[in-house]
Amino acid sequence: MYPRILIAGIRGGAGKTTVALSVISLLVNKGLNVIAFKKGPDYIDSGWLSLFSKNPCYNLDTFMIPPERVIKSFIERAKGDISVIEGNRGLYDGLDTEGTVSSAELAKLLKCPVILLVDCTKITRSVAAIIQGFVNFDREVPIKAVLLNQVANARHEKIIKQSIERYCNIEIVGSIPRFKNIKMPERHMGLLPHHEHEQLKEAKQFIEKASHYIDIEKIIKIAKEVEPLYLNLIEDSESFDGKGLKIGVIRDRVFQFYYEENLEELKKTGASIVLINSLEDRALPDIDALYIGGGFPETNVKYLIKNSSLMHDIKEKSEMGLPIYAECGGLMYLCKILITEEGSFPMTGVFPLTLKMFKKPQAHGYTVAIAEKGNPFFNPETEIKGHEFHYSKVIDYEEIPKMCFKMKRGQGIIDGMDGACYKNTLGTYVHIHALGCPHWIEGILKKAKSYKEMKNV
Repeated sequence: MYPRILIAGIRGGAGKTTVALSVISLLVNKGLNVIAFKKGPDYIDSGWLSLFSKNPCYNLDTFMIPPERVIKSFIERAKGDISVIEGNRGLYDGLDTEGTVSSAELAKLLKCPVILLVDCTKITRSVAAIIQGFVNFDREVPIKAVLLNQVANARHEKIIKQSIERYCNIEIVGSIPRFKNIKMPERHMGLLPHHEHEQLKEAKQFIEKASHYIDIEKIIKIAKEVEPLYLNLIEDSESFDGKGLKIGVIRDRVFQFYYEENLEELKKTGASIVLINSLEDRALPDIDALYIGGGFPETNVKYLIKNSSLMHDIKEKSEMGLPIYAECGGLMYLCKILITEEGSFPMTGVFPLTLKMFKKPQAHGYTVAIAEKGNPFFNPETEIKGHEFHYSKVIDYEEIPKMCFKMKRGQGIIDGMDGACYKNTLGTYVHIHALGCPHWIEGILKKAKSYKEMKNV
């Protein structure tokens, strides 16, 4: 039956992550094995969800991943006692007026009961109207309960609850007050990654405080009263053989943006994942390919440059043909210079590009790229769906590297192009999801195998 709930908001920034973490914390404290999922392209919230659930957090995104594979992934991974899915944006917000790839569409796809989170800032009786609007907007979306957030005081709460009871036929499962002296750590992309948050204890205290105002027994009851979820048989593409291959992954407080499914899909092929720390490891270990995810090199740049030994080794290995796939923060790391508010800093230098950080996003949203000839990891004309969210952009270059992606949707690196290529190294602003891009797995393994054979000659 896969007990499950989806926590959705009336808008972005309504407090979904805080509520999801509070619910997860309560469930874990009851001794339940909680599996967390995140709707939409996100790494930071997923990191927090993983931290509190004590399990990997998985992604459910119907833009990057075909719907049938979203169902398959959920069924394969929802092996705990209960699953908590955090939505993104407002419940009905999608790519268009039809709400394509919205949290509402995901709820219908997974037959998942929705708990609607309502920010009550500066409104009272209007809350009931908002709830009625959300419930009646699409009756196929199973909105089963509401949870109030940012309640000012007892009088405020009383009016709101009485209005809901009078005008709405829906259950209230919590009412969280507005905390004045404590809040979750934030940065321009939302919450601060838990890896960087020095006051982790304070964040946990915030979640514990919020948890007192949630009726977890009602939520468990809703999660268990679900329709059965079935999966039509999916013809899997050919299985890839990665036995004996070692894939290096730089994963630390700097480079932390990875979809768990990407690493799991690599491991399913028989390949080994070798973790590397960009701040501590002086050289690359014996690996057959390197994967560098996104992150925040700009906030850790002074620490990164202290380990120039690893940078030199990566550039040397790139010259030797080591397959390297780098996304966003990884791309920044492979460039020549990174300019931040603190100054200009030398990076690895694989690509002769100078990047500068800006205060506003330089690109944000879903992407579609088409692979072109000369691409080390993808066959020509392969369509690659992903997303980009970065505050950096190229401001100077000695020469433009060969670009292997043509952007159908999204900004890319330069002039609607992306996928900077040099030998077997590819750097891109596009984040991909392996379940929606199996060609990526195939390309990584193919190049890793060739490089290993070359080493052993």
